[in-house]
Amino acid sequence: MIESLLISLQLALVTTAILLLIALPLAYLLAFKSFRGRTVLEVIVALPLVLPPTVLGYYVLLMIAPDSAVGRIWDSLFDSSLAFSFSGMVFASLIYSLPFAVQPMQQALRAIPKSWLEMAATQGLSLKQTLFQVMLPAARGGVLVAAALSFAHTMGEFGVVLMVGGSIPGETRVASIALFEFVEMQQASEAWMLALILLAVSFVMLSLVYTINRKSLSMVGGR
Repeated sequence: MIESLLISLQLALVTTAILLLIALPLAYLLAFKSFRGRTVLEVIVALPLVLPPTVLGYYVLLMIAPDSAVGRIWDSLFDSSLAFSFSGMVFASLIYSLPFAVQPMQQALRAIPKSWLEMAATQGLSLKQTLFQVMLPAARGGVLVAAALSFAHTMGEFGVVLMVGGSIPGETRVASIALFEFVEMQQASEAWMLALILLAVSFVMLSLVYTINRKSLSMVGGR
């Protein structure tokens, strides 16, 4: 049980760290730019919210299979298979949790007063300076919410990681899969304890999200 929890924790931490780097430019693009295909991009980003996890996992598995282009490139670079590996689960988790990272940051960036951005422009700040000196400090609540939701969502993944990673002890058997197997084997005490831990993690992360949102709203109201 401890081993599966550690794998889930590692998966959630790695996925969240990478997602924040990927989601920020996407959130900026969707918040401030108008371009052809924007609606399509928004749909693709949000698709994991409504797509059944097993369906998403199936397509990801096809994408990273050893005979696929991605699988062959990965094998040539690292001499290992991406499918049914921890790295494969990270790849799938990035896709599955992407909207939980992009949307809070997108909303936070949109909430920045236009006068702040206009002031940054009149002062001659570059886009990079505006991003780090104005946008990110103003949108830090959204970034924190994105991190918390991405972490919690990844910790609770089941269908996607099962399809892509299977249940290899010590490598891809995450806590949600271990819980399912405990129930199947009628190990009630282990299942109860693991479910309680996952419930506690979800409760803490959602409490953090609501606390951050309240503070962000109070700051907006105080402007």
